[in-house]
Amino acid sequence: MTHRQGIATMLLVTLLWSIAGVVTRHLDSAASFEVTFWRSAFNAVALGVLLAVLRGPRAVWATLRGGGRALWLSGLCWSVMFTAFMVALTLTTVANVLVTMALGPLFTALLSRFVLHHRLATRTWLAIFLAGAGIAWMYGNELLHSDARALAGIAVALAVPVAAATNWTALQYSRRHGADQAGGGDMLPAVLIGALISAATTLPLAAPFQATAADLGWLAMLGALQLAVPCLLCVAVSRVLHAPEMSLLGLLEVLFGVLWAWLGAGETPAPSVLAGGTVVLGALALDAALGMRQGGAVEGARARA
Repeated sequence: MTHRQGIATMLLVTLLWSIAGVVTRHLDSAASFEVTFWRSAFNAVALGVLLAVLRGPRAVWATLRGGGRALWLSGLCWSVMFTAFMVALTLTTVANVLVTMALGPLFTALLSRFVLHHRLATRTWLAIFLAGAGIAWMYGNELLHSDARALAGIAVALAVPVAAATNWTALQYSRRHGADQAGGGDMLPAVLIGALISAATTLPLAAPFQATAADLGWLAMLGALQLAVPCLLCVAVSRVLHAPEMSLLGLLEVLFGVLWAWLGAGETPAPSVLAGGTVVLGALALDAALGMRQGGAVEGARARA
């Protein structure tokens, strides 16, 4: 996968991730931990099938047994992301959850700088700053006037960018040291580990089950299409994109998610959301364009060599 293909794939990943908020607004009876349990359970089933096809059952089992600490750390991070995100959506608005998650690029940049010693390009720092300013512009007023339940949702959602930053850094570490690990640094099964941990930890809290057949259909779709497929693609993308770059592109989930909530659930964005969103899109477009140009130049130099 080339750098340009990695960027395009990450855009698809964020588009698929972004549908969770609007779908949860159409659930009939399922609530909080039950929603999280069913989505994670369906995610685990879909991942089991996909990994069996991609890797084969024996290879997946061998990786789970000998994948090392990075694999299990990544799996734990996925479980936190899966669980905290859905619980937060049941406590506060889609916008509040997504804006909190937008802290991810800053956390990721700092963590990768100190753990992996990445020297980030000036364009990436600039894009992170501009995107953060745009996000603050979009939702600063709303966050200041949130009630106690909404603030609790924001606090839960804060676990998502922290876990995501740790996860992207773990993935990058695995790529760097994969040759020294049993399983060759294969991190795809980490997503399955995360889904299983999330389902197991929320199962006792999910009772009594109240989901209707329609709810289960929506949650099955989320588990497979909104989680399993994009998360596997995300792990593959980590081979060609740096952690801060992945996290920065992931900010598009904020914009896509707000758009879906607007069109599909009637959560109309304020003018400040539209203005701030323009800043975010501009920052992402600038960083992606310069990154693609630099990636293309590197690939051209390699070809000539």
